[in-house]
Amino acid sequence: MRDLKVFFEPKNVALIGATEREVSVGRYIMENLLSGEKKRKIYPVNPNRDKVLGVKCYKSIREIPDNIELAVIAVPAPIVANILEECGSAGIKGAVIVSAGFREIGEEGKKREEELIRIARKYGIKILGPNCMGIIRPSTNFNCTFFRKTPKPGSIAFLSQSGALGAAILEWAIEEDIGFSAFVSLGSMSDISFGDLIEFFGVDPETSSIIIYMESIQDARKFMSAARGFARTKPIIVLKTGKHPESAIVASSHVGAKIGDDLIYDAVFDRAGVVRVEEIEDLFNCATILKGAALPEGPNLAIITNSGGVGVLVVDTLLDRGGRPAKLSQETIDRLDEILPSHWSKANPIDIMDDADIQRFDKSIEVVLEDKNVDGLIVVCTPHGVVTPLDIANIIKKHSKKTKKPIIAVLPGGVDIERARELLLKENVPVYKFPETAVKTYMYMYQYGHSLKALYETPEELGIDHAPPKTHLKILIKKVLSEGRNILMEEEAKRFFSVYGISVVKPHLTRNPEEAAIVATEIGYPVVLKIVSQDLIDIHRSDIGGVILNVQSADQVRKAYNTIIENVKSYMPDIHIDGISVQKMITNFDYEIIISCKKDPIFGAVIMFGMGGDEGKFFKDVGVGLPPLNQVLARRLMEKTKIYGMLQRGFGKKPPVNLRILEEVLVKVSNLVIDFPEIAELHIDPLAVYKDDSIAIDGRIILDRDKESGNYKEYPHLIISPYPTRYVQPWRLKDGKQVLLRPIRPEDEPLEKKLIESLSSDSLRFRFFNLLRDITHEMLVRHCNIDYDREMAIIAEYIDTNGSKRMVGIARLIVEPGGDEGEFALLVADDFQGKGLGRKLTDMIIEAARDKRLKRIYGIVLQENRKMLALAKDMGFRLKKISPDEIKIIMDIDIE
Repeated sequence: MRDLKVFFEPKNVALIGATEREVSVGRYIMENLLSGEKKRKIYPVNPNRDKVLGVKCYKSIREIPDNIELAVIAVPAPIVANILEECGSAGIKGAVIVSAGFREIGEEGKKREEELIRIARKYGIKILGPNCMGIIRPSTNFNCTFFRKTPKPGSIAFLSQSGALGAAILEWAIEEDIGFSAFVSLGSMSDISFGDLIEFFGVDPETSSIIIYMESIQDARKFMSAARGFARTKPIIVLKTGKHPESAIVASSHVGAKIGDDLIYDAVFDRAGVVRVEEIEDLFNCATILKGAALPEGPNLAIITNSGGVGVLVVDTLLDRGGRPAKLSQETIDRLDEILPSHWSKANPIDIMDDADIQRFDKSIEVVLEDKNVDGLIVVCTPHGVVTPLDIANIIKKHSKKTKKPIIAVLPGGVDIERARELLLKENVPVYKFPETAVKTYMYMYQYGHSLKALYETPEELGIDHAPPKTHLKILIKKVLSEGRNILMEEEAKRFFSVYGISVVKPHLTRNPEEAAIVATEIGYPVVLKIVSQDLIDIHRSDIGGVILNVQSADQVRKAYNTIIENVKSYMPDIHIDGISVQKMITNFDYEIIISCKKDPIFGAVIMFGMGGDEGKFFKDVGVGLPPLNQVLARRLMEKTKIYGMLQRGFGKKPPVNLRILEEVLVKVSNLVIDFPEIAELHIDPLAVYKDDSIAIDGRIILDRDKESGNYKEYPHLIISPYPTRYVQPWRLKDGKQVLLRPIRPEDEPLEKKLIESLSSDSLRFRFFNLLRDITHEMLVRHCNIDYDREMAIIAEYIDTNGSKRMVGIARLIVEPGGDEGEFALLVADDFQGKGLGRKLTDMIIEAARDKRLKRIYGIVLQENRKMLALAKDMGFRLKKISPDEIKIIMDIDIE
């Protein structure tokens, strides 16, 4: 983060392209920079001027007598590379390139941008842009944009890919008196990207929420890692354009980059805990509300209103947005009967009548909030009633302090509601003029809470082999590619599925009608015959008569064989036919599911789950998720589809299914995709699903000849680092006991809880610096559900004599923002201390730090923890006293 600090807190700034010419970018930026000249030195650079706006002007960067921290470049695109080279030679480490004329204009501009990247890497310069507006940091009066206004200081960091739209949004926000911790226009993102800035503002004390206007993502893995790292503590709200193919084309042309499938963006945001909004106003609305308001546990909303018509409007809007009107309990209805007139609605929405006084509102709110079926409440007070806005605001304020459920106020009206609005906003209670906005806010709050809950939910253990024998499959892939093929035969594809534990219908490749008849008789009738050909890449076999179902005898097999050949050749005369596949026909299953995977050019491997068969093609009922999946993530993927409700509850005569079966299949597919970056596409279509079983009827795998695409050498096809199996190893303690050393998993939460509960008071204090009295689920999830790109935790697992698992030690490494160093900590169960386990775990953490290319690691140790200090000293750590009670132990890893 030190690299980015110069962009927001520079001690001095050089503006290359400064000018006094009216209505010019160079002049506007210079004027803005001079508004903060009391806090930093400004150096204009222009070879044609001696002074700019009264400030001495330099012919080039080389003439400036100071060590410049930040350069702002606003010159024509053809000379930007030369200017950047001069900046590098002068030791400048940060550059804001405002100039346009790069990737967004086509091939020539793309070459210019590549040259900028080369120069930046040569000198270690961080670049913002090109084709950007620049940066505003209101709290320090720093504005290096050509926007003519500076907003007031606040706690929202606003990141915009579009300069013009970013300026328009900024203008609107200033008129609404919204303050900012920073505004950043990113432009082409040739270097600094959304991920870098989320890292920076995630630890920025001035920022409490981050809003983003986004057209595309350049470095998906960095974005995902940063967003997952900070979404728990600071709301990240995104307005992503290009939702439809037509608008995506326009956006792609604008930014000069690939945009990607919108469904995948939804999956990325959902997995990261990011809230996606629809409108500009929603960005600021959510940024203000989500950082402090109570979040609903579910989508069940109650409505109290003194206008029946408004109540109906709220319900319509709620249902349109995927929410549900809460079903009031009988106890709640009975209690409301005692409060309300006899002709009240007797249901939700709760119409308390237009003559409702403040006591009626007060009692109704109290009763409804106590209903366990209610997750949140909207209170509508229209102005025709006898209650003033300030009266209702005070009542809502009172109840908001007593409940964990969110309350949203709707107070239609003009100037007379301002005092009420200010009172509620001060208490972090959302208040709106229109009910539609209130409902939208409630659903955003639910979406955010639901996403965070997914981040905190502990998955259950699945009985799955996470490391099946796969070397022979790697050899098979090499063989297929060496033959000039990139599509696996159905039998070959199903071999992959079988190895990973997915039940399949075994296909048998036959070369003539007689062979097909013999095979069919052996496996039993009825059977299915399918064409097998490498030429059918984008064509469904059934569409060209290449599949015949329900074949009942040997004679029918012979006839079907010849019919398929004739059908296919009439459609594609030059097709090369490898043979006809014969397999057992599966009948009487309850549901058809499709599970597939494709390698997206931006996001790598993505997994899709949805309704199969003709209904699936028509309804396009599909959910998208990202590997790696676990039990919880697999279920959440299924929940995105309409068929999930059918699978969960049954439909007509079809029974509900054991969802654990499908969770396991999805996790197995995820493991398969993780292990084979060579896979470009994978399809199981259909997966036949019974009440307690499933079987893959058809399957296909297409290989990627260019498997090493992506910026990361390890798992280049993934944007989320999978479980690092390379750190799994058995190890024997000094006393002969054997433990399994392995990275931690989300499923380990119960084991860590038991470990902490078993510790002596000294061990607790030495590790946590206090006697930990409340071991919360949130704390444990934070420890167990980690991003392996950002941290590592190695545990020691011991199986005692009765077969029970114990976590008996854990070493943890957390990489600090910026990626140069990391903090580590060590904990060993009391009865396993003194057996060499602490030394081994520390050694593995050092190995992990080297793998992450950290320069150093450190830990903070209490001075009285003599055993840990002795271990650290013996292993080569430097000891540095940082307080009367604390010692910092440091190991330099990257020693040149």
